Amino acid sequence: MSVIDLTGTAAGLPQAWSSLLLGRVGTAAVKVLRMDGTPVAEESHGADEALLVLDGRMELVVDGTPVSVRAGELYLVAAGTAHAVAPGSRGTLVIVELPES
Repeated sequence: MSVIDLTGTAAGLPQAWSSLLLGRVGTAAVKVLRMDGTPVAEESHGADEALLVLDGRMELVVDGTPVSVRAGELYLVAAGTAHAVAPGSRGTLVIVELPES
């Protein structure tokens, strides 16, 4: 294993909101991406996922309720929960997700 510069890796991605798979821990995928202020349409997944904001801020709408996730904070999204990214989310995001059931 090696050390990964998460913010540098995210900054170097050619496109915002396009995640890069960094590796796996057991069956969980660990990904990083760059948020650029544009919204992301509502989605839900068949497995839980963790959203860790490293820097910046993520504006979510979870089941219709606005949620701000700031740098250093983690938001856990339960399987089947509808969530969208509202405009204004910027920074570096790490996603940990399990395979869909």
